[in-house]
Amino acid sequence: MSIEEKKLIIVEGRTDKDKVAKLLDEEVEIVCTNGTINVERLENLIEMFHMDHRDVFILVDEDNAGKKLRKQLSKELPHAVHIYIDKSYREVAATPESELAVALVSSHIMINPNYL
Repeated sequence: MSIEEKKLIIVEGRTDKDKVAKLLDEEVEIVCTNGTINVERLENLIEMFHMDHRDVFILVDEDNAGKKLRKQLSKELPHAVHIYIDKSYREVAATPESELAVALVSSHIMINPNYL
């Protein structure tokens, strides 16, 4: 599988990355932004991970920082698909695995059936 064929999910932090990775049943690259990032660093990530030529998914927290990051990523990656968690959980890391699995499946990302 070439890098352009592999899906990529953008998350905020390491805890989010670990939680999402545990649920996956396909090879997906997960990139952490470690919170809000500046334009130069974002452009470097886009280039480094070939994001302009891949299926990119944005999965960030439903708090102010996450919303700001989602807006920033939307401008630079207009083709990206947005995955949302229920606002009541606020954070990806705090979202129950079954809820997170459903959100990922609804974006056509293969999940280990044990989490559905």
